[in-house]
Amino acid sequence: MARRDRPTTAPVAATDFDAWLAATFRDQGSFTALVVLVRIAEPEVTPLVSTFLTIVGDEVDWAGIVELFKGAGRPWDGAVFFAQLDDGAPLENGEARARLRALEQRIRADRLVINTGDFFDARGRRLRVDEIPAN
Repeated sequence: MARRDRPTTAPVAATDFDAWLAATFRDQGSFTALVVLVRIAEPEVTPLVSTFLTIVGDEVDWAGIVELFKGAGRPWDGAVFFAQLDDGAPLENGEARARLRALEQRIRADRLVINTGDFFDARGRRLRVDEIPAN
């Protein structure tokens, strides 16, 4: 008789974000996520606000992240996450702030920097920024 005290199949991620979080936590353990919320208005992606989060487990899902981002006080269309470690551990707050400010400057100078992170739309689906060819 098969044991029923554990699932017979792995849980299915509800969104691309959920799959990313589970894989990143599995591979890195606890980490700091630098996060930039953006507005997407074709053909532009505009940074709005940024923050950092210390991720200590994979229990949070996309719905929880969306609820958290309501505190930003402005509408947003996408969020880009940059997983960060310092000597295998989450960043100290001062280091996280410094890295976030440097990241903001890099994104303002070149939106393609977003592709070096993990970019998701407001429904938790993976996105990327494509360069528009000059006419």
